[in-house]
Amino acid sequence: MKMNIKMIKNARLFIMTGAEIENGTVIFDDKIIYAGAPDGAPGIDADEVYDVHGMIVTPGLIDAHCHAGMFEDSMGFEGDDGNEDTDPVTPQLRAIDGINPFDRAFPDAVKAGVTTVVTGPGSANPVGGQFAAVKTCGSCVDDMIVKAPCAMKMALGENPKTVYNEKNQAPATRMGTAALIRELFMEAAEYKEKLEKYESDSENNDKPDFDIKLDAMLPVLSRAIPVKFHAHRADDICTAIRIAKEFKIDFTIEHCTDGERVADVLVRENAPVNLGPTFGDRSKIELKDMSYGVYKALSDRGLSVSIITDHPEITIENLPFCAVMAVKHGMDKYKALEAITSSAAQNCRIDDRVGTLSAGKDADIAVFTKPPTDFDAECVMTFINGRLEHKDSALNIGLSE
Repeated sequence: MKMNIKMIKNARLFIMTGAEIENGTVIFDDKIIYAGAPDGAPGIDADEVYDVHGMIVTPGLIDAHCHAGMFEDSMGFEGDDGNEDTDPVTPQLRAIDGINPFDRAFPDAVKAGVTTVVTGPGSANPVGGQFAAVKTCGSCVDDMIVKAPCAMKMALGENPKTVYNEKNQAPATRMGTAALIRELFMEAAEYKEKLEKYESDSENNDKPDFDIKLDAMLPVLSRAIPVKFHAHRADDICTAIRIAKEFKIDFTIEHCTDGERVADVLVRENAPVNLGPTFGDRSKIELKDMSYGVYKALSDRGLSVSIITDHPEITIENLPFCAVMAVKHGMDKYKALEAITSSAAQNCRIDDRVGTLSAGKDADIAVFTKPPTDFDAECVMTFINGRLEHKDSALNIGLSE
C-alpha cells in the first residue's frame, strides 16, 4: 500500500537530539523518515510539500501527567471518572476504561501542538490505578494508545488523608497511606513468587487463585512500568523514594512542589521528576511553598525534568505556557523545550515512540511561529501519526503536490 509522503521544508528545526538546524527538512509518512539539513535528505518524492518559511518545527508536545478525558470539561459528575474513591487501593483500574476521546481537552491539545498526553486516575487513593499514554485525536481510545498501561498511580500526603478521613476509614494519616501501599507490594510479591513457581513446575506447585489487584501490580514489580508517586511535600517525596528502593521498583515523582528542599536527595537517587502545576492559587496546605524556582533548581542539577499541566488544574492547551513561565523564572530555554518533548517522553518510558524527530518514531510534529517557550508563539500546524490534524488557515503555508 502506497504511503502518503509529506515534506516540511525551510524549517527552523528542533529535532531534540542535538543542535538546532536552520532551513531544515522533515520527510515523513506515519513515521519520521528523515529530519535534518536538506543536503542530507534522501531522494524521496513527496506527495505533499509544506514550505514553512523559517518557522519553528518541533516534535509534538507531550504532557507527562494530566487527567485529560478523565475529568471532562464542563460535564460535572457525569464526566468525572478520575477517582474511584470507594476503596483506597485500586491498582486494577485502567485509564483506558475512563477516557472519553470526545472530551474538549483533546481538540484543545491538538491546536496547541500537544500530540501525546499521559493521563489517568487522580490522587484520592493511595493506589489509584493505571495511567495510559494516548494520542490527542481519535474517536476510540483503543486507536489512540501509545502505551497502556504506562504507569501505576500512587498518591502520598494530603489528598488520600483528606478523602478517607472524611469517610472515617483508613488511611487517615501518612503512616496509614504508606502502610497500605507496602501491604499491596508485599502481597503482590508473594503472588508473583507463587505464579513463577507454578510456571516453572506446575506438577509440584499450585497455581494461585487469580487476584485482579495483585495481577495489575506484576508489571510494576518487573519494572515494565514505573510508579507515578503523587508527592508535593518534602517528606512525602522522601517516602516515595524510600518505598521505591524497598521494593526495587522504577518510579517518577509527580508534582514535586517541595523538590528544591530535597534536591540533594533527588540527585542522589537520580529521580525523574514531573513538575507542576505551578501557576494558580495555593489551594491547599501542601502548596503553601509553591514556587517556580523548582524548575531551574532541579533542571540545573541534571535531573530529568518534565513540565506538566495536571489538566484540568491547568488546561491542556496551556502546556507551552507552563514552559514559558519556567523559562521566565530562570530555566534554560532548551531544557524547558526538552521538558515538554524528549525528557517528558523519557520520564514516561515512551521515548521509543515519541519525543524527538528521530527516524522511525511516530510522525507527531508541531509547527510554531516562534519557539513554544516564547510567550507569543502560536501553533499553526499539528501532525499526528503523519496526518494533518490542525492548520491555521489565516497563515500562508505553501502546499504543493
